[in-house]
Amino acid sequence: MIELKRILVPSDFSKFSQVAITYAAALSEKFGAELFLLHVVQDLTVFFPEAVEAAPAVALPADQFLAAARSAMERSARDSCLQKLAVHQEVRVGTPFYEIVRYAREMKIDLIVMGTHGHTGLVHVLLGSVTEKVVRKAPCPVLTVRHPEHEFVHP
Repeated sequence: MIELKRILVPSDFSKFSQVAITYAAALSEKFGAELFLLHVVQDLTVFFPEAVEAAPAVALPADQFLAAARSAMERSARDSCLQKLAVHQEVRVGTPFYEIVRYAREMKIDLIVMGTHGHTGLVHVLLGSVTEKVVRKAPCPVLTVRHPEHEFVHP
């Protein structure tokens, strides 16, 4: 029998993440598992190293990003589907897929539930698919959830 005691949902606060949270909440309720919500604030020095070198005295607005992420995390945790569950929240700074995998190892997560899509366009090109990297490197099974509005249309 499969035992799920700790379920992780990485969230970028998109509608895709919200669908993953709904699935994870249902699984958490069914198995009596703890639910862990994680948001990773991308380290901007990866994309703008010259900004740090050119003006080291001027701090990047990392504190503002962290505060906004924590606020968004609080709003996500108040979602009605999470009210009856033990929910742990974490906001980290770094490379999203790496921090997700690292957090899963640290917290001994049994299952990661995440959306198949997150940000699109240039952000996706620069970062690659976070979900794809997590699936390949995670220490536990990963359930990917597709948003119902994005149906596959066969060519």
